[in-house]
Amino acid sequence: MSRWAVLALLSALSFSALAAREEAVFQVSVKVPTSDFYVLPLNPGFLEREQTLSWNPVTETLSALREPFDVKNVLGAVDAYLAYEPVLFNGRDNIALTVTFNQQVLGLDAMRVVPEAEARVGKRVLLEIAAQKPEDGYLPGQYFGNVQIIFDALRP
Repeated sequence: MSRWAVLALLSALSFSALAAREEAVFQVSVKVPTSDFYVLPLNPGFLEREQTLSWNPVTETLSALREPFDVKNVLGAVDAYLAYEPVLFNGRDNIALTVTFNQQVLGLDAMRVVPEAEARVGKRVLLEIAAQKPEDGYLPGQYFGNVQIIFDALRP
């Protein structure tokens, strides 16, 4: 064997022994809903992540958050309501939120959001969360809040 062949073989062996290695570990999960009743966002990660309303400095407005949901209730209609008034808060100032589901503005009282005929076969509808501009405009700050919607499967 030539001297160069031996050197090439030794360098190849030493390179493979020192080769970098990376590993990735991540969680995988799945939620399979019952086929009788569900209200699920089209994007499965939507409920696990903090959602952001984007600030437009030119128009001084906040963008609305929009997310499609799949809704089904084989037994009847679907009602929805808010658990509490949704607001963003920065420790001093509030920004009220308007929550709309399937073009119905939600409040603290239950209301029909998907009629029986549509809910029985399933329907894709839009959730929209929009900021209500305060009378004195949006004040600077870092705002946080929660929105809790309760969905009821109704029986005829």
